[in-house]
Amino acid sequence: MGRKDSVWSLGDGQPPEDIDKQIETPPLSTLLIEKPQGGSITVGGDITFIAKVEAKDLLRKPTIKWFKGKWMDLASKTGKHLQLKESFDRFTKIHTFEMHIIKAKENYAGNYRCEVTYKDKFDSCSFDLEVKGVCSPTHQFTISTETCTGIKDAGELDFSGLLKHREPKQEEAPEVDVWEILKNARPDEYEKIAFTYGITDLRGLLKRLKKTKKEEKKSEAFAKKLDPAYQVDKGGKIRLIVDMADPTVDLKWYKNGQEIRPTPKYIFEHKGTQRILVINNCQINDDAAYSVTAGEEKSTTELFVKELPIKIVKELEPVKTTVNERIELECEVSEEGAKVKWMKNGVEVPTGVRSRYRVKCEGTKHWLIIDDAIKEDTATYSLMATGGTTEARVQVDLKPLKILQDLQDITIKLGQPMKLHCEILPVNVPGRWYRNGQLIQPSERLTILHRAKLEVESCTLHDAGDYTFVPEGYSQSLSAKVHIIDPPRVHLEALNAPDNTVTIVAGNKLRLEIPISGEPAPRVVWMKGERVSRTGIGIKKQGNSLIFRVRAETFPDHTCLTIDVTEREDSGNYKIVLQNEAGEDTASVKVKVVDIPDAPGAPLVPVVGGDWCSMTWDPPYYDGGSPILGKHTLEACTYCLVIFSLFVLFIGICLSKVNIDCVRIEEVWGENVALDWTPPKDNGNAPITGYTIQKADKKTMEWYTCVEHYHRTCITIGELVVGNEYFFRIFSENMVGLSESATTTKDSAVIVKEGMHLKNPEYIDYDFTEAPKFTQPLINTFAIAGYNASLNCSVRANPRPKVIWMKNKITILDDPRYRMFSNQGVCTLEIRKPSPFDGGVYTCKAINELGEAQVDCKLEVKGQSM
Repeated sequence: MGRKDSVWSLGDGQPPEDIDKQIETPPLSTLLIEKPQGGSITVGGDITFIAKVEAKDLLRKPTIKWFKGKWMDLASKTGKHLQLKESFDRFTKIHTFEMHIIKAKENYAGNYRCEVTYKDKFDSCSFDLEVKGVCSPTHQFTISTETCTGIKDAGELDFSGLLKHREPKQEEAPEVDVWEILKNARPDEYEKIAFTYGITDLRGLLKRLKKTKKEEKKSEAFAKKLDPAYQVDKGGKIRLIVDMADPTVDLKWYKNGQEIRPTPKYIFEHKGTQRILVINNCQINDDAAYSVTAGEEKSTTELFVKELPIKIVKELEPVKTTVNERIELECEVSEEGAKVKWMKNGVEVPTGVRSRYRVKCEGTKHWLIIDDAIKEDTATYSLMATGGTTEARVQVDLKPLKILQDLQDITIKLGQPMKLHCEILPVNVPGRWYRNGQLIQPSERLTILHRAKLEVESCTLHDAGDYTFVPEGYSQSLSAKVHIIDPPRVHLEALNAPDNTVTIVAGNKLRLEIPISGEPAPRVVWMKGERVSRTGIGIKKQGNSLIFRVRAETFPDHTCLTIDVTEREDSGNYKIVLQNEAGEDTASVKVKVVDIPDAPGAPLVPVVGGDWCSMTWDPPYYDGGSPILGKHTLEACTYCLVIFSLFVLFIGICLSKVNIDCVRIEEVWGENVALDWTPPKDNGNAPITGYTIQKADKKTMEWYTCVEHYHRTCITIGELVVGNEYFFRIFSENMVGLSESATTTKDSAVIVKEGMHLKNPEYIDYDFTEAPKFTQPLINTFAIAGYNASLNCSVRANPRPKVIWMKNKITILDDPRYRMFSNQGVCTLEIRKPSPFDGGVYTCKAINELGEAQVDCKLEVKGQSM
């Protein structure tokens, strides 16, 4: 592309005013629909100048300035002799700006200028004012005069009255051009000239003077130098001409400092005193700085090569293909080697080393190549050139797949190897295996062979499910179900009973939970002897509900037999039968129900002695489920008889007769009471299996059970009602049942209500102060010459920091070309209509009492394309 950062030279001899306008003001545009016209009045007369701006396309009021001469702003001179007025007509949408000069004086004559600006638009107009009727002009410059009342008369157009008063000269003073005086003066004389001629804005005037080129001395070697700049279309021919004052002087031509030698591209011509450099077939690399030297003198210029728009000669064509195929998008443009941009759905196509996309160019033809297309390549592709755009739709579909052998559903036993295999065309198509929608990764136990074959060394229950093979790039997929079976098994070892025998006291609840396994879940059957045990045996009715005394239940991992109230008839062998499609398993459990034995047979007294007798009797018909053992002494009303026999009269296990010695209240706290007691001395010929603890409120003395079957001799009773007073009693228990009576605490336990205190929380003030920290840095920016540019960043700090902007490490101060904003931590630097000289490194620095921080960015300004 051609260079866009060119600056056209204005040549020699151009007035300074024109230079100032090019540098300081934006390009002219039509804003004024009515411009002020010059006029003539006599001394003491009034005159009005009117400027009108149409607001039809403007969002806000434009800015207008009135000037006298080149630099004096009249906004600060309004008063008695000068008034500025503005109005707006809502119907016609026209802004009217008026400048009234009242009681004109001789020094009001001169050139005036009106400037209107709105955003990037600018318009100006110059007009003259002639003041007649003055017999003897004077140079008495004042801005105020004393009246008899001592009030100053403000509003004079001249400001030189601030300087010391001079005696008015009688003769007419010649018109003086201060600009020319400053251009030819030494720097140490600038202040004296400003004081003499009443210049208040010396600083601004010197800035303009610095930008103005000094008049060059007349060249001795060149009669006419090269023009400041040349422009030529790409592929065209350009002639660089200089006139020589001395034709005998040797010339040398240079391009970017490198000497140019004669070639078919560069041709040197001589015509009289003219020396000509002809450049044929200009290309982008010919856009450079050229110079010619004659002895010690040198003439320079710039050549700008304008690139013609690249047009589309052959449009892109739509493509429809399948995955894994090669895609080529071809387009032809109007010029060889043109720079174009490929887009996919409006986003530029990446063409790096690791990219799937390749770009090829031969002459005027351009290709975008995709070697191995995938489904995601379906999109709208376009080629963008400077002179047009072409686009085409690419559709990538999946390939059809030929299935020779589909996957088959299989059923396999747990722990056996498993193989899944399918045959497709084409062979060895890459693909992925999924189980229940989850991607399968190869492991030591699971192997994927030939891409379409899967093997598992030893199956587990987790291997069951739906398997799918998805070939890459094809529309079909292959599926199969794998069913893992496991023979059923009863795990009686978890019962933890000797000889698989369970003993229980009659009247208690029996619950047998036996773990089982098998896949699929086996069918469970409970049998007692040859009779199947079913749910509902021993049905009792309570209210509107039925109570089943014997229940058999099955769960995923265990089976359960429940007998709510055991009886003597429940004793026997119980058989468990498990069945599923993989096999069958059985197991037996013996249940022994113990109870109080029956009374023995009637005793017989075959022999009676003087003070003794012998007795015999038959053992009881039912021994209670355990052997009869022990002896007992009979007490009669009159005689104490000693029985000598192999059997005891009353044989069996009796209830605990002796109560617990003492129950003590150890401690009371909150809603809790700690109890302690000693075991009974008489255990009823059977070990103590537990204790039952009850409580009663002192007000009602109704007893409620807190804990049953408790094994220790100390306990903590909780969740008592605050404010109540409680008594406690304890029963002892053996395998036959509870003791006949209980031992009660002598003292009561009072649950005291404790007071509540509210503690106010303490809060610590958070310190929000912090040193400056940039949350959003500056970003390197490219700007176009003549268009405003903005640099933005954001900073967080407390207290509020001071923000300083710098260019090339030099602080920016009071420069009208820069505007600085800071709003809620967002810092902005606006550069008005930058030129290439405004490029550089810009820095934003934030400072407060806790520290400082800064960020940098680079701004590059490019010129507008011609």
